[in-house]
Amino acid sequence: MAILPIVISGEPVLHRPAEPVTEFDAELRAFIDDMFETCEAAPGVGLAAPQVGVGKRIFVWMYGDQDEAPERGVAINPMLWISPPEPGLPEEGEEEGCLSFPGERFALRRSARALLRAQDIDGNHYELETSGWFARIMQHEYDHLNGLLYVDRLVHPESRGAQKAERKNGWGTPGLSWLPGVADLEG
Repeated sequence: MAILPIVISGEPVLHRPAEPVTEFDAELRAFIDDMFETCEAAPGVGLAAPQVGVGKRIFVWMYGDQDEAPERGVAINPMLWISPPEPGLPEEGEEEGCLSFPGERFALRRSARALLRAQDIDGNHYELETSGWFARIMQHEYDHLNGLLYVDRLVHPESRGAQKAERKNGWGTPGLSWLPGVADLEG
């Protein structure tokens, strides 16, 4: 197992839809093990394959504060259905962060419920009904598979704050990454 570099906003793989997984083999298992190790080292509650530079429809989660699913899991070739979010601006406590926009948090309104249909590491289909923060995690990771970062969904004034953070950090261009456990960004 290995800790993988996490790419930063601006890397092309983060901004385009990921491709379906077609091979469920030892190579996929090893990659998913590496994703879990990277997510834990970051630390994060979820990690999508595009965040480690791989344009495949895979994400993992590590979140134990919910009853809907195991605290650790993988979604391969997922589909996600969400309930409509409550209208209005985000409220206090609705802040998100992202390993591909590291060290920053911005408020984003998300749907309170989501239905996930995906395949597991063996290619078996499963379904999860999610709510609360777990539903937020599912939406965040699913967005990565569709070429979206959470900052792409922000509304003013949060969107302006994200733009300033991107400029201040020198992000938004290809070739930037960081390795969990190492303080400096690579580039």
